[in-house]
Formats: sequence, structure tokens, C-alpha cells
Amino acid sequence: MKSAFLPDRSVVKVAGEDARNFLNGLITTDLDRLKPGLGRFGALLTPQGKIIVDFLITEVPAGHGGGFLIDCPKALAEGLATKLKFYKLRAKVTVENLDLGVLAAWDGQLAAQPDLAFADPRNDALGTRILIPEDLKQKLSDLIGAELVDAAEYEAHRIALGVPRGGLDFMYSDAFPHETNMDRLAGVDFDKGCYVGQEVVSRMQHRGTARTRSVKVLLDDLSPEAGVSVMAGDKPVGTMGSSAQGKGIALVRIDRVADALDAGQPLTAGGLAVRLAEPDVVRIPLKQPIA
Repeated sequence: MKSAFLPDRSVVKVAGEDARNFLNGLITTDLDRLKPGLGRFGALLTPQGKIIVDFLITEVPAGHGGGFLIDCPKALAEGLATKLKFYKLRAKVTVENLDLGVLAAWDGQLAAQPDLAFADPRNDALGTRILIPEDLKQKLSDLIGAELVDAAEYEAHRIALGVPRGGLDFMYSDAFPHETNMDRLAGVDFDKGCYVGQEVVSRMQHRGTARTRSVKVLLDDLSPEAGVSVMAGDKPVGTMGSSAQGKGIALVRIDRVADALDAGQPLTAGGLAVRLAEPDVVRIPLKQPIA
């Protein structure tokens, strides 16, 4: 089993008697389905339905003070806390940045179950998240029976699984949840009540209008730089994201990529060959006729 402390992650705490209802009215995931020991994937959106910040969230046991812990990008933690404080109005909630980080553990079973640990809900193979101060990373790794490795190994694992990371595989405030596969990674609960941006997201789900998607790609030898255009011949069809060990993630127009594949056109990024790991993912299923 491996573990890695993720230096780009931080933790925001939301507590108080109104915390659950307050967050439920703002974010894409249904907190009525959350309890201590579990994690959910979600996001705070703009009113136009674009991702301000995505995160994992877990509930704190009552014995540890209760409330919710949000595992989010460190660069966006302060902005998230400020945004939540803006929305709280008269709600009885408190919002604070904590001196905690995230230890990810994967490729095995934990030898012990620490406090503030939960399975990553996006993909079983991503393993477990443990919210701890950085100075405990070696002690916790020993406790759970994991070899502490560099965060780059976790990044390569994430990329191989095709799980997008904001700031690399898509830009915040510029992407809809469907475009980053949040609908496929259990990041949007379509049956919950209202939240910020819900109308746009629900419309995209109902009409099947998502034409841009994050997809897994395979690379030969060298990796294109993140941010370079993915090309089909001389036409741009997307943008390259993160890559490692011959695998990568790209944000592409699936209809244009499907047309390129049908025409036998190879894909490139920065002059380097790019191949879809799962070509069928760009095929939009036909809607079934209503009987």
C-alpha cells in the first residue's frame, strides 16, 4: 500500500446547527446522504453553473465537535471560506480554515482506521483520504501500513484513472460539472433540492447537451505540455491537461473528436501523437424513442 501527503490540498470547516441545510442549499452534492466516516464529491458553482471550486467533503463525528470538513485545493481554500461567509447571512454557521492537509492512501487495505478518514467517492481505486497535519504524515503512514511516497506518484495514479484535477485539466470558473465528468464521478446529485447553478446543470443533464468532456489519452514517449491545443489535422478539438508515465487527460469536444476518428484523422498536441484510451467515450448515445 502507498500513501502520499498532498501539498496542494487544504481543509475548510463548516460547523453550527444550520451547517447541513446551509451547505445543502449551495453545493451540488446531497449532504443528507452523508455521515461520519463517509465522503462525498461536490462543487460550489456560479449562478451560470460553472465550477468555482470542487472538493471532497466529510462529516465530523459529534464526539469530535461535529460539522463538515471540506478537502479542497489549497490555492482556493481562502476564497471558498470567504464565499461561504458571504452566503451565510443569518444562518447559524461558522466557517474557518484549518491547519490540516490530506494524506491519500491507495493500492491496499488500511491496517487501522484513523479518525477523519473516508474512501474517495470518485473512484474506488483512488483509495482513502485522511485529514491530518503534515507533521503526522509518516506516523499515520506507519499506522495504516503504507509506504510514504512522493505526491507525484499519487498524481500519476490519478491521471491513469482519468480523474480530472482543477487548474490542470480544466480551469475554474470556466467549466461546467458535466465537462469535468462530475456527473460520472458521483459529484452531482440530480434528485436533491435547489443549489446555486442547479438549473443549468439539470438542463444539461436532461437534454444531454454536454459536448465537451474530460477524456483519458495515451501518449507516445514525450508528453505534451498542459494547456496546448489538441488538434485533429489543422483544427483544434480540445486542450491537453496533466500527464504522467505515458497517460494523460484532455478536455475535448467529443463530437469533433468523433468526426476526426471517423475520418481517420490522427490527434496531436504540441506536435506529439495523442490517442484516446477509450475511443467509445466520445460517442454520444442516441436517445431512445418514447414508447
